[in-house]
Amino acid sequence: MPNLEAEPRDGRPSPEAFLAEAARETRGRFKLFIGAAPGVGKTYEMLRVGKAKLAEGTDAVIGVVETHGRAETAAMVEAFEVVPRRKLIYKGRETDEMDLDAILKRHPDLVLVDELAHTNAEGSRHPKRYLDVQELLAAGIDVYSTMNVQHLESLNDVVAKITRIRVRETVPDNILELADEIEVVDLTPEALVERLEEGKVYVRDQAQRALKHYFSIGNLTALRELALRATAQRVDNQMLQYMQSHAIEGPWGASDRVLTCVSEDPRSVELLRYTRRMADRLKAKWTALYIEGPRHSVLSETQRDTIAETLRMAERLGGEAITIPGERLADDVMTYAKANNFTHIVVGKSQRSPWFEMIHGSVVRDLVRRSETISVHVIAGEPLREPRRGEALQTQSVPLAVHPGAYLASVLMVAAAVGVSYLIDRLVALQNLSLVFLTAVLFSALRYGLWPSIMASLLSVAAYNFFFIPPLYTFTIADPSNVFALVFFLIAALVVSNLTAQKQRQTQSMAARAKTTAELYAFSRKIAGTGSLENLMWLITYQIAAMLSCDAVVLLPGPDGLQIRAGYPPEDTLDAADMAAAEWSWAHNHVAGHGSDTLPGGKRLFLPIQTDRGAVGVVGIIREKPALLSPDERRLLDALLDQAAVAMERVRLAEDVDQVRLQAETERLRNALLTSVSHDLRTPLATIIGALSSLNSYGESYDPATRADLIASAQDEAERLNRFVGNLLDMTRLESGGLTVNLEPIDAGDAIGVAVSRARPLLLHHRTDIDLAPDMPMVMADFVLLEQVIFNLVDNAAKYTPKGTAIRIAGHVEDAADGPWAVIEVIDEGAGIPLQSLEAIFNKFTRLQAEDRTRAGTGLGLPICRGFITAMGGTIAAGNRQDRSGAIFTIRLAKAEPVSDSVSKVEAHVG
Repeated sequence: MPNLEAEPRDGRPSPEAFLAEAARETRGRFKLFIGAAPGVGKTYEMLRVGKAKLAEGTDAVIGVVETHGRAETAAMVEAFEVVPRRKLIYKGRETDEMDLDAILKRHPDLVLVDELAHTNAEGSRHPKRYLDVQELLAAGIDVYSTMNVQHLESLNDVVAKITRIRVRETVPDNILELADEIEVVDLTPEALVERLEEGKVYVRDQAQRALKHYFSIGNLTALRELALRATAQRVDNQMLQYMQSHAIEGPWGASDRVLTCVSEDPRSVELLRYTRRMADRLKAKWTALYIEGPRHSVLSETQRDTIAETLRMAERLGGEAITIPGERLADDVMTYAKANNFTHIVVGKSQRSPWFEMIHGSVVRDLVRRSETISVHVIAGEPLREPRRGEALQTQSVPLAVHPGAYLASVLMVAAAVGVSYLIDRLVALQNLSLVFLTAVLFSALRYGLWPSIMASLLSVAAYNFFFIPPLYTFTIADPSNVFALVFFLIAALVVSNLTAQKQRQTQSMAARAKTTAELYAFSRKIAGTGSLENLMWLITYQIAAMLSCDAVVLLPGPDGLQIRAGYPPEDTLDAADMAAAEWSWAHNHVAGHGSDTLPGGKRLFLPIQTDRGAVGVVGIIREKPALLSPDERRLLDALLDQAAVAMERVRLAEDVDQVRLQAETERLRNALLTSVSHDLRTPLATIIGALSSLNSYGESYDPATRADLIASAQDEAERLNRFVGNLLDMTRLESGGLTVNLEPIDAGDAIGVAVSRARPLLLHHRTDIDLAPDMPMVMADFVLLEQVIFNLVDNAAKYTPKGTAIRIAGHVEDAADGPWAVIEVIDEGAGIPLQSLEAIFNKFTRLQAEDRTRAGTGLGLPICRGFITAMGGTIAAGNRQDRSGAIFTIRLAKAEPVSDSVSKVEAHVG
């Protein structure tokens, strides 16, 4: 479920809560009827409420409702319009699914969708029915739906332990957050068992088996409690969102919520155990909170690892781990608790000295003072064991996290302040030279942090006393008033250095967060523009390695199990322990490997890359120091993996779309080829076989004219069949790259004459006009290919023009911006070409409809023409005549350069 908890905003309404409410206003309303088990009456109650809406005038329809043979449920369905289901073939069997597109087109006010957790059959737009519901809601349609509590993803393991039956169909928990209303359809276990025995849930044989296994009184009681708890949790989240959106300061004690404060102290684990026991007693939700305060940046690696392990322990114990930045710990804890409606705060008792608490304050005391209606539990815990002689403490004190050069630089700053003060004291009368030293302290704090600036403060006091307070050049102070001035100067210097160093740490922290945000944004832009899975894998590993200072590897499922697809630095193999952790993480969709609870003996930590459909891959990381991820780093890694999962899903969906498109195009071409072959092979073969059979059987009884006619028919059809086979072979050569083009200067008139002569049998009912300009030049072309192009165009014109019309072949020179071209036009007097088909006719197997029928042909002639002309470096285009009806096919070829005695031939291979 989404985390509604947010950082406090000084009494202002939470923007996150406002955004959630705004999102609800733009979509349909969702009401969920939830029950503890099948048979409690969810579907009947949904239909009853829907029928009441129908009576009020609401346009309500049924998208899908399963009656399971129950007469009273079937009677309720009769009152509604039922949108017909969509028929699908799944695993050789016909099945029906809710027709999402039909409902969207119908667009009712309300649609009833039963069995929200149902898995759709393959071929549906969404793999799960709850995704269909989300699309309906996004379209502004209200939805009523039903679900049993065992289908919630987070309760899947719990239900399996109770019933010993693993539910395979689940929905994410955020479905409860999506619901505007939840109605628990409750029935006592005894009443449900009675319904089962009466055959109102299952048929009698099934009912007897169910009573022995799933529907025991104990199982039903436990499931009933789970349903009520899940609904109560949703109501609690709704109340919290209402408080945040209306800036209501909590807590509202409608239900208990426990907050425990953790730190780098190893005893924080004891607080977690106490909080878990307390939450169990109160039946309450609990959270472990770490405030990343001013001291966080100077903690040792051991202390940071302790914090990270403590927060991981909180998650393992069933709580939620939260880290937020802050300055004043008590104020930040209390503000967070009030904003998120916590009623109890658990904090450890401080073991610091009274002097430390006097100077720095006490977090426990401040929490108790500000608690108001929140109960504060102070837990003493076991005292830390004192180290024995020769044994070092396991936890380090705050280290001096600066280079020794910082202290030397601070000394030089104080020396510079002495020199500047000396000059000022000689040139002008300045009332208080301590300001010069205070400036040096300020620069030291800004540049080097707290400890160098404290040293600069102490040196400044000593130097100011030695060089500028009488008596000079001694540490003696003659005037008592100068003692007070020096003391207050020291206090001011220390305060200034502390505040400046604190602000410097905050600035560095903000800069680091801004840098991380910028890198995440840049990463999202990079992967959004990546279309290759291999490039995406490399980007993911590189970004993880760069941002977490680690080595990263991505494994994806292959034919032989998980396989390494990318690594940074490059990685080819993993050892057995790491491979076992990776496979477990993939199989169980959970973290495994180093630093986790599962197979921790490996070198790498493996995390699944997850989408709504489950894990799509696994990422493994390894680094030397620190070995464990901090809470911030873990959240950063989760954010990177979320973006990676979305990008991988996008790439795979794009590949699926391309594959589907390719399959559809292949299927279209296959069908077109089969249709063409079946017609253009069988028709001439039938004529040839018929003619030859007649001659063979009755040849002697036919007169010479009849025999000549039969032979001519067989010859014509054989030539037609030869042209068909030739076109297929030409297209095969074009597509395979095996076409050889011999470019040479040729006379276009010769090619036209040969083509027209070869097409003479096709032009018996047409008049042919050849009109070449007197200045028609030689063209650079392949004679054989150009002759075939003109033949195909003349053949095409003869098919699509009425008998008695003219087919004109013209040639001239055209001056264009890219040079002079030789132009050949084939012009007919047919019906012309539809504008939307001027380009489509050059696609394979495309034939125009004419006179309510399709002309005989393969649909390969024009594509072959374009392929040949393109191979010769020219262009071909289709158009319509302006003076009358008819089509024009225009060929443009390069003019041949003038040659003297011989023609040089250039051979090129089109690949």
